[in-house]
Amino acid sequence: MKNFLILTNEKKDPGLQISKHIQEYIEKSGGSSYRMCEFTRNIQKNINCITDDTECVIVLGGDGTMLHAARLVVKHDLPMVGVNLGTLGFLAEIELSNLLEGLDCLLNDAFTIEERAMLDGVVFHNDKITYHHSALNDVVISRSGFSRIISFRIMVNGKLLDVYSADGVIISTPTGSTGYNLSAGGPVVDPKAKVILVTPICPHSLQAKSIVLSQQDEIEIYIENVRENQLEEAYITFDGQVAQKLHPGDVLKVWHSAKSAKVMKVNGDSFYKTLRMKVGGRHEKE
Repeated sequence: MKNFLILTNEKKDPGLQISKHIQEYIEKSGGSSYRMCEFTRNIQKNINCITDDTECVIVLGGDGTMLHAARLVVKHDLPMVGVNLGTLGFLAEIELSNLLEGLDCLLNDAFTIEERAMLDGVVFHNDKITYHHSALNDVVISRSGFSRIISFRIMVNGKLLDVYSADGVIISTPTGSTGYNLSAGGPVVDPKAKVILVTPICPHSLQAKSIVLSQQDEIEIYIENVRENQLEEAYITFDGQVAQKLHPGDVLKVWHSAKSAKVMKVNGDSFYKTLRMKVGGRHEKE
């Protein structure tokens, strides 16, 4: 690879010092990192940064930056690799301690590319589409502030799954299984698995558990109107970043996206080793 685009979360890299160091190293190594782009929270502002000759997107930041970048990059069918400037950095492949080694792998084509499933979600209000977005990690319906628990009915392929009273529900990809889904008691799934996870958040039931669905399943969530003003502060979020307020009677449809995120792997670590190190807190040698 010779043509790279650097997307930077400037809050994680003040003054773009690390970004400029990467650019200089690539150029001195025969690459052509001829364009810098400060990473902002406005996808439309960055959309023109990706040109036809871009081969790889290097993302500097944490997991949130990677998730935000994925929604931009997937439209161009480009692979991306993360440089971890955050805390956990589960999605970021390259740590600062091995930055140059990781860049050498990119320059010498010593990498693999994993296809990561994404979700598409559409919100219907009065039978009209009011919101449509994609997510690499999860689509979440949750209450906000001091609002009461939410009541919702979940249908899978037109058949009733269950009716829940809970703080919300998480619809997660395998990639997102180690995120909010894990914190809510959901299972950890290998990112290459072809499944969709449904995990209620703090359900008011002893029997409510996570459900593992097929990637071919379509999920519908109907927001119930149980008490007056119950859902004044109910929201849907995509990857924890893009939010939309929901109302009683609204319907959310979620399905496996036709597009997938391409995540580059350069260090050869297995998913299970990363899981132990990032989530389990273990650093023993394999």
